[in-house]
Amino acid sequence: MRIKCYCDLYVSDGLKRKKNKILKKLMDRTLQPSLYILTLARGEQNHLEFYPALLLQQPWYDDAEIFVVGIAEGYDAAVYLVEEIVRQVLEETGETDIRRFLAERQGRFEEGLA
Repeated sequence: MRIKCYCDLYVSDGLKRKKNKILKKLMDRTLQPSLYILTLARGEQNHLEFYPALLLQQPWYDDAEIFVVGIAEGYDAAVYLVEEIVRQVLEETGETDIRRFLAERQGRFEEGLA
C-alpha cells in the first residue's frame, strides 16, 4: 500500500499533537481502531470519502495508492472534518469543487509554489 498525504493535512483536534506518530502507524499498517481517514473518492462523481483505518488491513489495499486528505479520531470527528473542508473550499473559491481545490493546492505544493 502506498499512502500519499495532502500537503495541508486536515487533523481532528484530538490528534494534532500525535499527527506524525499516527501517520507512521498508518503507513506501517498498525491497528488504530478509533482512527478514520479522509481520502479523495475513487470515483470521479464524488469528492471525499472517509472510513475506519481498520479497513486498510484488508488484502485488497496491498497494492492500492491512497491520497489521505485528513485523519480523525472517530466517526463524529470525521464528519466534522468533512464539514470543515467544504466550508473552507466554499469560502475560498465560492464553489464546492473540493477535488479540484485539493488537487490544485497539492500541485502547487509539489511544484514548490505553495
